[in-house]
Amino acid sequence: MNTKTNNNRLVLLLIGGIPVVMILAATWLWYYVASGKLDLVDVLGTANRGTLLDPPRQVAELPLRAQQGEAMIVDVQQPNWTILVPVAGACDEKCAQVLYYTRQIHTAMGKYGPRIQRVMLRQEGAPELDETLLREHPKLKVLYTSAAGFAGLFADIAGPGGQLGYYVVDPAGWMMMAYDRDADGKDIMADLKFLLKNSDG
Repeated sequence: MNTKTNNNRLVLLLIGGIPVVMILAATWLWYYVASGKLDLVDVLGTANRGTLLDPPRQVAELPLRAQQGEAMIVDVQQPNWTILVPVAGACDEKCAQVLYYTRQIHTAMGKYGPRIQRVMLRQEGAPELDETLLREHPKLKVLYTSAAGFAGLFADIAGPGGQLGYYVVDPAGWMMMAYDRDADGKDIMADLKFLLKNSDG
């Protein structure tokens, strides 16, 4: 009888002790993360396939124009995620390939497609775009910004040989993730699906 009573008490103590242990563990974890002694992202890793920009860059704060000389008001509250393709000068063959590639990615996103837009960001004074290229990408938005704004936005994030890839921008205008020009399309699609599933925008 005593043995059974002791066993019951032990079970009750274990049941009651589990929440206490969890609270103490959570407090310990919070303290070490808040104090910078533990980096959870570094320890656990992330699910994203692209490169997270740290810190993210604000695109909507740039002086953006729909075409050279015409000011454009950017609605950062629009419910769109953006695939941003930066082009400093002329849109060469590689640039055209990237536009085609990102168009295919956009199409392949299926039901998520309407919540995504593609934007080419160019420097003011860049050569005019080929009309044939524009006809091939009727849904592509082309925006211009100053040379200083362009350089500042992409400072220190160019890939090998100084080449810029393409980027994911959230609905609030934050450029948050980078991809190499030759990145696997499945990677950006996986990241976009995750972001769209887990966001209101």
